[in-house]
Order: sequence, then structure tokens, then C-alpha cells
Amino acid sequence: MSEKIRCAWVPENNPLYVDYHDNEWGRPVHDDGKLFEMLLLEGMQAGLAWITVLRKREAFREAFDGFDPNKVALYDEAKIQELLTNETIIRNRLKIEAAINNAQVFLGIQEKYGSFEKMIWEYVDNTPITGNWKRIEDIPATTPLSDKMSKDLKKMGFKFVGPTTIYALIQSIGMINDHTTDCFVYKELVGG
Repeated sequence: MSEKIRCAWVPENNPLYVDYHDNEWGRPVHDDGKLFEMLLLEGMQAGLAWITVLRKREAFREAFDGFDPNKVALYDEAKIQELLTNETIIRNRLKIEAAINNAQVFLGIQEKYGSFEKMIWEYVDNTPITGNWKRIEDIPATTPLSDKMSKDLKKMGFKFVGPTTIYALIQSIGMINDHTTDCFVYKELVGG
């Protein structure tokens, strides 16, 4: 049996990365809880390598109450101080404050639209966009879609949602399939 071909960014000797690539990245997410988790984690990743976030993901899950936006939205200064002393997560005050702010805005979006998922997936008419990239180097860091979404989300009050962060988010939640065309996940997602 032949080895699975994966996107070139996946280090084969890193089980955490392999599992994330094979089972999560680029697969459509329609669950608000998971969407909030990815929004929070992508914001934490800004300026850092994704593997840093992946390694700390379980610690984030514990520190941020299972990524429950209802709980995160209520965090106060005492909780911020607790998080800033937690050596198992990324301890950046601006990112922590943004996570709290974003939880509050996220809840407002849920109230207005019925779900965050309904609002975010409207950007692609509820249908994932399929990239057609042969090489990882050809995949852009931003697109007109991520630029528009970033601008809109900022207007809604979200923070740490620049175009690059939003492009990483829409890739991770499967709004766009940016697996390279030789990757087995790309083929699964397009039904090939």
C-alpha cells in the first residue's frame, strides 16, 4: 500500500501536524463551538508558527473554558491576570483581550443571525471554494475574499482579524479547500 501524499507544509515526522492536516484543516466546519475555537486560535497564532498553537491547543482549551464563548465573554481583569501567568498558553495581553472581545461580538452575531456559522458561510454562498494549487508556494496569504471579510469583521467589532489571519481561518474551517491538488485530502474533498 502506498503512502498518502500530503500537502508539502506537513512534516511527516510530526504526528500532531499530520493529524491536524488529515482530519481538520480544510474540512468544512459548521459548528459554532468549533468555529469560535478556530477564531480564537487563529487570533492567538498571529505572528507565530501554527505548530506553536497546535502544541498549546489543549492548554488553551482548558484555560479558555473549552472555548465556550459564553464563558470567555465574561472574563474580567482577574481572569486576564490568571491567563497572563499561565505558562502553558500564549501570554499576550492584547491577544487575550481580543479573545474576550471577540467572544462578546461572536455572541452578538449569534443573536443577530441565529448562528455565527450562518453569517460566516454566507461569504461563500454556503459552498466551499476549491483551490487548484499544484504547489504550496502558489497559495496566497490573502485574497479579495479575506480582505473583505477582515474589513467586515473589524466593522462588527472583532479584533486580530487581519486579512492574513482571516485567510488562515477560512482555510482551516474549510470555506476554501487549499490542499494542493496531489494531496489525498484535496481529492477526498472534491470527490475524486
